[in-house]
Amino acid sequence: MEANHELVPAEAETWESLLSVLLWLPAALDGRLKQQGLSHHEFLILWCLTQHRGRAHTMSSLAELSRVTPSHLSRIASRLERQGWLVREPDPSDARVTIASLTEAGSRKYAETAPGYYATLREHLFGLLTEEEADHLGAVAARIAQSLDPRAD
Repeated sequence: MEANHELVPAEAETWESLLSVLLWLPAALDGRLKQQGLSHHEFLILWCLTQHRGRAHTMSSLAELSRVTPSHLSRIASRLERQGWLVREPDPSDARVTIASLTEAGSRKYAETAPGYYATLREHLFGLLTEEEADHLGAVAARIAQSLDPRAD
């Protein structure tokens, strides 16, 4: 007898709900950010840089952190550079490595856009959950992310 590869109804319902969140939440965040002149990916690059001491990363580590390909990151970084929010320079200790650094203008842009971004997350995610539900969702999401992370053992 051949194994059934279809999802059972409960799995299908859960997947449909999760898929809706995966598609609609980034779209809501992107819509909010576009009003302020940024895409979601651009915001995430600024966020990654603000979280790192020195507000700088190698391009390869930034691509890994932001979950974009190096070529996509290069295009994003070019747009951010044109706006004056990021600079790229060769690493003084290894010319093969490029360092992306957040500028003061980039820090201001992040500070200007972050409140709307987090308000949107609260409106569509955290504001709909109890603290216990948010904790549970965080634990489940972390377990799923761990299974997908190519760096995980």
